[in-house]
Amino acid sequence: MQELHDAPLAPLTTFRLGGPAGRLVTATTDDEVIATVREADAEGTPLLVIGGGSNLVISDKGFEGTALRIATEGFDLAGTRLELAAGENWSDAVARTVSAGLAGIECLAGIPGSAGATPIQNVGAYGQEVSSVITEVVAYDRRAGEVVTLPNADCGFSYRHSRFKADPDRHVVLRVRFGLEDAGGLSAPIRYAETARTLGVEPGERVAAAQARETVLKLRAGKGMVLDPEDHDTWSAGSFFTNPVLGPDEHTAFLARAAERLGPDVAPPAYPAGEGRVKVSAAWLIDKAGFTKGYGTGPARISGKHTLALTNRGSATTEDLLALAREVRDGVRGAFGVTLVNEPVTVGVSL
Repeated sequence: MQELHDAPLAPLTTFRLGGPAGRLVTATTDDEVIATVREADAEGTPLLVIGGGSNLVISDKGFEGTALRIATEGFDLAGTRLELAAGENWSDAVARTVSAGLAGIECLAGIPGSAGATPIQNVGAYGQEVSSVITEVVAYDRRAGEVVTLPNADCGFSYRHSRFKADPDRHVVLRVRFGLEDAGGLSAPIRYAETARTLGVEPGERVAAAQARETVLKLRAGKGMVLDPEDHDTWSAGSFFTNPVLGPDEHTAFLARAAERLGPDVAPPAYPAGEGRVKVSAAWLIDKAGFTKGYGTGPARISGKHTLALTNRGSATTEDLLALAREVRDGVRGAFGVTLVNEPVTVGVSL
């Protein structure tokens, strides 16, 4: 276990933004994680848990308490059952499951960050979500003061959400268990239209899992969603806003606003979200509200490859980023009456 004081946090985030931590502890075992959390709780010290840093927006002032960086390792595969330590690199783990001939997370390739963060956000992309394959989450329950094992049904998964995100100060994820599929080297059925189109198959068909993974990596790279230190379009948190989910009345009002602004022949992309609700594309909203790829003149701008990514062009501050995020959020709300919600976790700041 390593302990540093007045330690920079910006290098631990994909945005490369944020001030220092009063104390930074890097834990390499579950016991070290638990001991650090217990110490902070006993002393009443604020605690910030950091994994891969791909979903964090930290204040320019930094964090005055204890920042705990989880760097645990563990990839345990038995048949189709996979257990990952929270600190395992997620993208590397996906590659290893594909190499083992297993399906279920191949379309989640290239997503930056650690395995422990995946259930918190219910990470998903290109037609897959981790909630469909997570069987259990092992976590330290700060309220009970003990390690607990939560089955999938108790995790409260929904679109980009979970009980861990709803109550972020209660559980610290230690390990995540998955049930994958042995499909003879084939992928899970391809659900996402763009992926199917690129692969030249119909939605619902299977392809080689390795082919699905490589295709997703190429699609992500084309949108600046695969980390590259030389490409400022990747100095981001990926999608900054979640796709809004609208009820029937909200969707009707939105369509009326869209027709008024863009004309009656424009059909905004929308997807069923259950119980009469509809998921609307945040990227479409941002673009049609006038915030196109590359928008901005300052050190924080919209990616030149994807309108959903807000980026640090190399010299931005967190306040620069937030000013851009607020401009986009307010512009979309003014144009379409829909309020975008940030996907990254904010620390010491808010939109």
